[in-house]
Amino acid sequence: MTTIADRISIAQSQIAQAAHNCSRNSDEITLLAVSKTKPISAMIEAYQAGQRCFGENYVQEGEEKVLSLKEHYSDIEWHFIGPLQSNKSRIIAEHFDWMHTLSRDKIAKRLNEQRPSDKQPLQVCIQVNISEEVSKSGALVDEVAAIAKTISALPNLNLRGLMAIPTATTDITIQQAEFAKLQRLYLLLQSDYPQMDTLSMGMSNDLSVAIEHGSTMVRIGTAIFGARDYP
Repeated sequence: MTTIADRISIAQSQIAQAAHNCSRNSDEITLLAVSKTKPISAMIEAYQAGQRCFGENYVQEGEEKVLSLKEHYSDIEWHFIGPLQSNKSRIIAEHFDWMHTLSRDKIAKRLNEQRPSDKQPLQVCIQVNISEEVSKSGALVDEVAAIAKTISALPNLNLRGLMAIPTATTDITIQQAEFAKLQRLYLLLQSDYPQMDTLSMGMSNDLSVAIEHGSTMVRIGTAIFGARDYP
C-alpha cells in the first residue's frame, strides 16, 4: 500500500526531475500539500514525513485545522489558496501565514486592518486570471499593477508574488502560453517590487511545464492525500 510519505517522496522526485530538465535547482521550489477536505490525521502523517507547508481552500475548515494543530505542530506554514469572501477575511488575517488568492483592494485593506499586531505581516500573492475565463477568480493582467501598488502601501501585508490557476487542459501548448504569460508579468513586477520571490503555479498535471516557466511553489493535493472527501 502506498503511504502519504511515499506520495510526498514521489512528488518531490517529480519536482527534482522537472527542475533538472530545465537546469534549475529544486531547492528553489516549494511543495505545497493541498489538504482540503482531508482529516487532521492525514496531515499529521504528511508532517511526520517532513512536510511543513499546507494549503487550505475553505475558510472554516482551515481555521479548525490551524487551531487543532497549533499547539503540537507550531512550525506548520499555513497557506490559504481558495476564494475569500470579505466577511471571512478576519479568519485568514488571524490564523494564516500566506494568502495566495488576493485580487481586490477591498480584501487587501481588510486583511491589513485585521492582521494581529503580534504577528508578522501576512505574506500575499495576487491571483491572476491568466486564462481570462469569465467563471474564474483573479485579477486580469492589466489590473495587477494597481493591486500591487495598493498592497505595497499596507504595512501588515507583504507582497510576495503571483498565483494562477490556468486552463484545465492537457494541451501543453496552452499550458506553456499561460505560464509564460504569468512569468512575464512576474518578472516585470519584480523591477518595482524586488521582494517578490514567489510564482505559485503548477499542479500534478502541469507541474513540469510550470517549473519550466519559473514556478517556485507547486500545489499538489490528490497525488499526496488521495481523492477528495467531498460530503
